[in-house]
Amino acid sequence: MPPRDLIYARLGYRRGKTKVDDRQKEEIERAIEQAQSFMELKGAAKRIRIEKITSSEVVLAQGITFDSRQLSSMLKDSNEALLMAATAGNRIMQAIKVESDSGNLTRAVILDAVASETTDKVLDWISSFYKQELVRQGLNLTSRRYSAGYGDLDLKHQKTIYDTLGLNRLGVKITDSYILIPEKSVTAIAGIRQAA
Repeated sequence: MPPRDLIYARLGYRRGKTKVDDRQKEEIERAIEQAQSFMELKGAAKRIRIEKITSSEVVLAQGITFDSRQLSSMLKDSNEALLMAATAGNRIMQAIKVESDSGNLTRAVILDAVASETTDKVLDWISSFYKQELVRQGLNLTSRRYSAGYGDLDLKHQKTIYDTLGLNRLGVKITDSYILIPEKSVTAIAGIRQAA
């Protein structure tokens, strides 16, 4: 189920401030349904033990190192990291291109918004799945997650997450500049810690 409130917000609609007439709403809803038919949602995740955290570096088992003060701060009370990724697949990107190339920019923008928000929701689903497992172990997941390319976590770390999760198995590729293809693919890191 696509997150309609988030999709509308991404499109610039604000409840109580922006008016959407019936024709516009019908067009948006049709595009949301169309987008769903093109998406091939997939995800991956892996728990990895944290070996060491300094003020500017997180060292995981398997020789994985992330240099980031902000990530170190977020994970400071964590014993493990949860690496996760999600993709909407290639078909939705092809549909967006077809709509854009044919001049139907409104529909292309709506499809893009649906793909972006739904891909983020896959990360939410992965987090929720792990939270259920973790609570039975007396653990919990950090409420925040952190992605390569945000804050001071260099985008180059996307390659580490890509390789660790084997994202090629999901049909995701990574460029020499660490961009994931298809475009609607995301990675994130969360912390696993003892429940309070």
